[in-house]
Amino acid sequence: MGRGKLRIYLGAAPGVGKTYAMLSEAHRRVERGTDAVVGFVEHHGRPRTEVMLHGLEEVPRREIAYRGTVFTEMDIDAVLARRPAVVLVDELAHTNVPGSRNTKRWQDVEELLQAGIDVVSTVNIQHLESLGDVVESITGVRQQETVPDEVVRRADQIELVDMSPQALRRRMAHGNIYKPDKVDAALSNYFRPGNLTALRELALLWTADRVDEYLRQYRTEHSVSTIWHARERIVVGLTGGPEGRTLIRRAARMAAKGSGSEILAVYIARSDGLTSASPKELAVQRTLVEDLGGTFHHVIGDDVPASLLEFARGVNATQIVLGSSRRKTWQYVFGPGVGQTVARDSGPDLDVHIVTHEEAAKGRGLPVARGARLGRGRIVAGWLTGLVGPALLSLLLTQIGPDLGLANDMLLFLCMTVAAALLGGLLPALASAAFGSLLLNYYFVEPLHRWTITDPKNIVAIAIFVFVAVAVASTVDIAARRTHQAARLRAESEILSFLAGSVLRGDTSLEALLERVRETFAMESVALLERASEVDPWTCAASVVTSSGKPLLRPEDADVDMPVGDNMALALSGRVLPAEDRRVLAAFAAQAAVVLDRQRLVGEAERARRLDEGNRIRVALLAAVSHDLRTPLAAIKAAVTSLRSDDVAWSEEDEAELLASIEDGADRLDHLVGNLLDMSRLQTGTVTPLIREIDLDEVVPMALGGVPEGSVTLDIPESLPMVAVDPGLLERSVANVVENAVKYSPGGTPVHVSASALGDRVEVRVADRGPGVPDSAKDRIFEPFQRYGDAPRGAGVGLGLAVARGFAEAMGGTLAAEDTPGGGMTMVLTLRAAAGVAPVRADLPAQATS
Repeated sequence: MGRGKLRIYLGAAPGVGKTYAMLSEAHRRVERGTDAVVGFVEHHGRPRTEVMLHGLEEVPRREIAYRGTVFTEMDIDAVLARRPAVVLVDELAHTNVPGSRNTKRWQDVEELLQAGIDVVSTVNIQHLESLGDVVESITGVRQQETVPDEVVRRADQIELVDMSPQALRRRMAHGNIYKPDKVDAALSNYFRPGNLTALRELALLWTADRVDEYLRQYRTEHSVSTIWHARERIVVGLTGGPEGRTLIRRAARMAAKGSGSEILAVYIARSDGLTSASPKELAVQRTLVEDLGGTFHHVIGDDVPASLLEFARGVNATQIVLGSSRRKTWQYVFGPGVGQTVARDSGPDLDVHIVTHEEAAKGRGLPVARGARLGRGRIVAGWLTGLVGPALLSLLLTQIGPDLGLANDMLLFLCMTVAAALLGGLLPALASAAFGSLLLNYYFVEPLHRWTITDPKNIVAIAIFVFVAVAVASTVDIAARRTHQAARLRAESEILSFLAGSVLRGDTSLEALLERVRETFAMESVALLERASEVDPWTCAASVVTSSGKPLLRPEDADVDMPVGDNMALALSGRVLPAEDRRVLAAFAAQAAVVLDRQRLVGEAERARRLDEGNRIRVALLAAVSHDLRTPLAAIKAAVTSLRSDDVAWSEEDEAELLASIEDGADRLDHLVGNLLDMSRLQTGTVTPLIREIDLDEVVPMALGGVPEGSVTLDIPESLPMVAVDPGLLERSVANVVENAVKYSPGGTPVHVSASALGDRVEVRVADRGPGVPDSAKDRIFEPFQRYGDAPRGAGVGLGLAVARGFAEAMGGTLAAEDTPGGGMTMVLTLRAAAGVAPVRADLPAQATS
């Protein structure tokens, strides 16, 4: 049986026609043959609404007395018993009269939906819980009856019943909403034109957001990539530079010109983490865009223009706002820039706005993160090698060294370029190549000490030197970056391998995983935050905090937050992570969610196991009470009835036999009830043994009082050490084991009970010559309510061995089953010897053969 569907008629104020529209829909469905009934509809004395109830089946309401007055509410039990296809339930936010099953009517609706019944309901925009403060500021009236937004958002269909404020006031004036004595007060207070206009706008905007969710879902399901101009969405492209604030404010002014426009600020970060964006500036811009009613998005992409356009089309944006490039004129030789590329590739469905700002054409600066991985010392060494090295080499070759020839001089300068690339990367190497070529031309190419070259061969040689130097420098820089990337990927693969292994083994706790996150990213505190729904506050599922850190309670308090689904986030405090670290952090976040779910599932499985075990014991106990306990009661009842019979003259022998039968039934009943109580104590963990030192020969003989005389042979040596046990529990344990052995031992063959000492343990062995038990069933016979083979029902409820083992384990001992040599079964009860007793050496033969 599936969940029913919910349809809601949403209005801006009372009287717009929600109930009338709901009843009209009900009549249409009835005409189509749908089984629709009225669960609760309040017409408030409005004649046109009351007429619409004619022809519809109404489920009788439930009457509830409260404070001397009788109220009527929807009878949910009657609706469930009637089980229609569709039920009409008016006023979804209504509060039920005390004494009802549920506090709110929307909870009644949830119960009907869970039962598979479709529901049609109504609600006004002022009753939505999230809009309570807004409605109060508009109308001055605080709504006491509210419904959670999520309940309305989950509706399968939401239909807005709209009416202009002027038309609603005319309807009010004509007496179609309230009685004539209330019209003037309503028109001058709640139903003022300004109030109705504001409430109508709230209803329209809230419904538009819901429609927007449907639209996004449809475009995703059908892979629609073209722009549908359903509403104005303005995407602001941020670079992390200071011009971002100007762009956000300009986009906000553009959005203010069109009602319902939306601002989405997006920052595109390269996947390799090479960026010159300021994390602090991005945080300021994020706060600014959220204060202006927009949203901030962080996207990873190597191709910035393509990623920006893909994001814009993904959110069905209509406009893109970009800033004028900060690059200088000469820097355009490297490409047209992001703005021009986006404008060229946007197509006819996206408008691109290029906004000027104070930072335009002032230079973007060098990307700090590219060289940051080499360290400041290596960068300085690279520049010194690239600039000072060629100068020193020129001085050495011209003043001290012999004339080596132009080819050897070029090779030496080339070595300087390679060394600069190895130390500082590409830029110092390029500078070294350019500076070295100038020095070669001035000092080593004819004519000397002039910036001209007369021999064409030397021109070719210098050009080849520059080309080779640049190529080698680029190759070395690429190799260095690839080495850095390989080392990082190796570290990432080790981390991901650890995560995968922990998933397969299931041996990582949530706290241990968060500690691994903190150590991996060198953070001060890490927390996994969770909330039940979007309107609920955040709660901490688990956290790890160092002495210098502080606990995290919200994602906004963290330096880094990684969402996990809709209502969970991994929050870290200590520093801002680069984009390249967020990939691994996302894997950690997903694993943390998996570990949390697994812990909860394990707990639920354990609770389910306990419930199942308790249910199984209850069923078995019911069977025992219904049969095994009634059998001795029936025998006692029959014997007592016979003794009290006046029409039969019993002889003394007959009376003695009947009394013996009563005594035997009472003993059996006492034994069964005793075992049931003992098992109940074991199940609830209320067995508390009183351990003291005692001799076995003081306890074991007392445990044989319940078996027939001659059915047991006893062998308890007096030389055995004392045991540390609870005498009462030991007696009950031995008695249950012996009685079970006697029950299955063939007639005329006594059960043998013996005891021996081995090390610091004392064993009591109860051997019978019965049918025995196969190895596969030896553990099962110790479970509650278990009988082996075809034991008759009157033989007991199957608790004797379970109670015996439970008492043995409570005293620190064990009870196990073994095969008796020659046939049968031996129960071995192992007990702890008393403290201070020297271990007994086992009597073993001088030689043993294996």
